[in-house]
Amino acid sequence: MPELPEVETVRRGLERQVTGFPIARVEVLRARAIAAPPDPTGFRAALEGCTVQTWRRRGKYLMATLQRDGEDAGHWGVHLRMTGQFLWLNDGGEPCRHTRVRFWNPEGQELRFVDTRSFGEMWWVPPGQPLETVITGLKRLGPEPFATSFSAAYLQAKLAGSSRPIKSALLDQALVAGVGNIYADESLFLSGIAPQTPSGRLNRQQLERLHRALVEVLTISIGVGGTTFSDFRDLTGTNGNYGNAAWVYRRGGEPCRQCGTPIRRDKLGGRSSHWCPSCQA
Repeated sequence: MPELPEVETVRRGLERQVTGFPIARVEVLRARAIAAPPDPTGFRAALEGCTVQTWRRRGKYLMATLQRDGEDAGHWGVHLRMTGQFLWLNDGGEPCRHTRVRFWNPEGQELRFVDTRSFGEMWWVPPGQPLETVITGLKRLGPEPFATSFSAAYLQAKLAGSSRPIKSALLDQALVAGVGNIYADESLFLSGIAPQTPSGRLNRQQLERLHRALVEVLTISIGVGGTTFSDFRDLTGTNGNYGNAAWVYRRGGEPCRQCGTPIRRDKLGGRSSHWCPSCQA
């Protein structure tokens, strides 16, 4: 599933390409891609005639402000889920069988939403209505990793007394928004913490290292366009490059880039965890 760097890469691409985009026509090819309104016809009617304004990201959610005739027209929300991706097309062409929603401007340029697994969702939030009342997943999100409210002190307070493995805690979107398997593994490696360590046993110094590592890893990954191991692409179809420099993720059995010890791949809470038993002792 795309994580914060991948979603931020998509947001930046949408910001560059689709800000000011007048939506002349919308075609919904798969009804389940539209979460609200429940009838795709209502979604289409709400967006056609609107101009896309600013894009922002919250965790793994994307949201655009909309205007119609200079007036507030609500918000357009998107969650890519596992395999959703946007493609920008100047000359259109026949859609592939995984195309779910299509958006055209008056010149015929197209923003196309393609989703192999069909878990991606879109919402229209009416003007004046709080986003979280329609996109209800927003209610459960913790702070952004780059926010001042996310700190070692915050982690210490939230994790106090917890026996939950720190890797599992980092995947909890209520603790920190946007972090998933890739960057949890990478930040734990850089901070020298084994993924199965009970969260409540981490001291302030370890949490300081973990906080710094997480911010560093996410910053680097955003800078190289995220990570592509299977499906993720940006608006131009370009792969993310972070995977080539990953310290441990998907490197099970390969030598640690730091000490040479074979990287282990274990199951933890139903998810694969990659770690170095020497560097993360």
